[in-house]
Amino acid sequence: MQTKPTLTTSAGAPVPSNEHSLTAGKRGPVLMQDYQLLEKLAHQNRERIPERTVHAKGWGAQGVFTVTHDISQYTCAKLFSEVGKQTEVLSRWSTVAGEAGAADAERDVRGFSLKFYTEEGNWDMVGNNTPVFFVRDAYKFPDFIHTQKRHPRTNMRSPEAMFDFWAAQPESVHQVTILMSDRGIPKNPMRMNGYGSHTFSMWNAKGERFWVKFHFITQQGHAFYTNEEAEALIGKTRESYQEDLYNAIENGHFPRWTLKIQVMPEADALTVPYNPFDLTKVWPHGDYPLIEVGVLEMNRNPDNYFQMIENAAFSPSNVVPGISFSPDKMLQARVFSYADAHRYRLGTHYEALPANAPKAAKLNHYHKDGAMRFFTNDFGNADAYYEPNQYGGPVADARVQEPPMTIDGDMDRYGNDQLVDDYTQPRALYELFDAGEKERLYANYAQAMGPCSPGVKERWFAVLEKVHPDYAAGVRKACAALDSDVNAVPITSETPTDAEDVNTAPDTVEAHAE
Repeated sequence: MQTKPTLTTSAGAPVPSNEHSLTAGKRGPVLMQDYQLLEKLAHQNRERIPERTVHAKGWGAQGVFTVTHDISQYTCAKLFSEVGKQTEVLSRWSTVAGEAGAADAERDVRGFSLKFYTEEGNWDMVGNNTPVFFVRDAYKFPDFIHTQKRHPRTNMRSPEAMFDFWAAQPESVHQVTILMSDRGIPKNPMRMNGYGSHTFSMWNAKGERFWVKFHFITQQGHAFYTNEEAEALIGKTRESYQEDLYNAIENGHFPRWTLKIQVMPEADALTVPYNPFDLTKVWPHGDYPLIEVGVLEMNRNPDNYFQMIENAAFSPSNVVPGISFSPDKMLQARVFSYADAHRYRLGTHYEALPANAPKAAKLNHYHKDGAMRFFTNDFGNADAYYEPNQYGGPVADARVQEPPMTIDGDMDRYGNDQLVDDYTQPRALYELFDAGEKERLYANYAQAMGPCSPGVKERWFAVLEKVHPDYAAGVRKACAALDSDVNAVPITSETPTDAEDVNTAPDTVEAHAE
């Protein structure tokens, strides 16, 4: 058996683990001293120029968020402070894997990002159109993205790499099931939901913390393309999302979403039978029902797309008092990674560009020179360029300090607990599908896995077998039929258009019911 070389850092030191972040306790949070995690993320952010490393193809609009229900018992964030309050919003939707010139109607997860220009500064909700993700630890995120990009030798997309990676990360089967289902190709941004996906935290005026999930439910109803419909559309236009979104707003048909949240008391995280900070899992709606908050309406096309959409820089690190983070390992890494990517792509002072600059809060900071120093921030006194100073420069305000977050555990690289269940939720999703949806699911897999080697196919079939034997058998049969050039799987264009969520299942996984 061939001995594999030892993985090293870029400085040549051996790496003890390439799987798990260094955390305080099994559930985190991630430690800043995990330099190899930061190195992987920072290097990934610099692997492509000048377009975004991921989410390169996107479409955006401007609009407003209106509060319709009081949630002051959960948060002191001022944008939610009173019913009827409105906040200006910038949005960007995107595919994940494709380059800037990719077709809009490809099978892919869609990014769903919002920038709220609140009176306390910008709050960015940076999520996807799915409530879960492929991996739970950001240590594997750069590796995952490599599988979605072009093979370094062939310069082509590699299904072999995708399914090889997913087969080794069984937690991904939940997201892959959504991706290969009818939900994999929404007709346009208006016909899909948006999710914060991660668990975030809120705290109220009493200093009480709550864990929160954000759901933006489309009011237009869901609609999806089959592979055949998308292929025909792409043959006519690669800009179908941009055309649909721009024309809808231009013609006064303003798309809307209803913001709902799930709320978990802080102490519940210690007693629920799953890790509520695991990005590959949903919360049961029966335990934590959706609470309505407000309405998002996108009602204006930017006058200059490049200025407002290409220059837009969304980051989970942009929070306001009353909204914060959780020990979610992926979220903890994104807090660093996204802002770092923007500094690389747009420049040192990217947040001063019109798309990213706050509109109500007064800027007072000590970030000074460097590329793109195109503004003044001397606070009226050039001597106040450091802190503390005697010249009246800005100082911190302890009143906006969030309450302490309890953590417990020894520092280590915690692997997947043997009790972690990666199959029950995707099983419930699979069992929700009707016969037609299952047949299209199998056919979509067959087309996606067609170029894969037999070994990779078998490894993925083994993952599906743990979800449901019929799931594995159906995909295996569809792959065999395609390999034999036999069209044994009927494809129809009958796709759901009025469901409220991307997944529904009895009791424990009705979180997919929106």
